Amino acid sequence: MSVSIIIPAYNESESLPILIDEINENLNNKLEYEIIIVNDCSIDLTENIIKKCNFKNCIYIKNAKNIGQSFSIIEGIKKSNYNSIITIDADLQNNPKDILKLYNLYISNDKLKLVGGIRNNRKDRIIKILSSKIANTIRKIILNDNCSDTGCSLKVFDKKIFLTFPEFNGIHRFLPSLYKGYNFETTFINVDHRPRIYGNSNYGILNRFFRGIRDIIKVKKIITKHKNNL
Repeated sequence: MSVSIIIPAYNESESLPILIDEINENLNNKLEYEIIIVNDCSIDLTENIIKKCNFKNCIYIKNAKNIGQSFSIIEGIKKSNYNSIITIDADLQNNPKDILKLYNLYISNDKLKLVGGIRNNRKDRIIKILSSKIANTIRKIILNDNCSDTGCSLKVFDKKIFLTFPEFNGIHRFLPSLYKGYNFETTFINVDHRPRIYGNSNYGILNRFFRGIRDIIKVKKIITKHKNNL
């Protein structure tokens, strides 16, 4: 029972210490884990905070330049020591208490290769919630991944399978589609969602929407190519 928890972080110096404390509080003596923080070239005090706090079980990676959330997650996974990967955002909106709930479901069935969280009671702005629902509906119809909230960062999945996927910006939002498209079993459960207290979201409504449509087409091609090669 060993997991690698990947936390991509960009300008999250205020929330990171709280998040790490919550992870340790919820997981200590319950499973073996490592925490991998990937600092995506933050311009705040993120690096100072990490070095000052000397976090337990923590591997620290600093990107040489800002490469975005997807490639930061990929970097963290490549440096991880365990095959069970858990991803969680650094902004405290996902609750670490849900990690064990997802992981226990994940290991309860050998066929399950991804378990994702569903934020049914989101604490975000209305426009963000509505645009996300529209995007999720379009993606779900086209890619048939049975996931109503692919944007929830809290997921547990198989590392070896993940590393077989083509790398691209935005991959972290399409993991349910890719795992299911590659014929692996996935499932989803409700998780807690909290208001953002620190920092600012980098979420751009129009930019994310049009980029999402582009990525849906890309993922559809990836899955189709995989199936044609079987």
